[in-house]
Amino acid sequence: MNTKYVYWGSTILVALFMLGSGSMYFVAEGPAATFERLGFPDYLRVQLGVAKILGAVALVVPLPRALKEWTYAGFTISFVSAGIAHAAVGDPLTAMIPPVVALGLLLTSYATYRQYALARSSEPSRAA
Repeated sequence: MNTKYVYWGSTILVALFMLGSGSMYFVAEGPAATFERLGFPDYLRVQLGVAKILGAVALVVPLPRALKEWTYAGFTISFVSAGIAHAAVGDPLTAMIPPVVALGLLLTSYATYRQYALARSSEPSRAA
């Protein structure tokens, strides 16, 4: 399968997941209750909501490679931390499924991003 399609498919899924998740931090009661149950301060919910929305945009718009790398790193930390937080409070394994699935999609996106970016950078430039 063409790397470009796997890259864009996984990247768009991660971006939609993060857009939805980040937006829900501001409009739904469930995330606020979950943050309280996990022992996190409410301001962290706001910070993560903003970061998830900005990160989702950063994944799909053209940005310098270093900014994309930082976006991938931030989302990796977020997904791993979510899994650890749910495990630490004794949540059932089903609570860890969304961050694990999101991490898998993110790793797919990152691996194919690296291949896709290298392939694009090695193409000869087209003069106008």
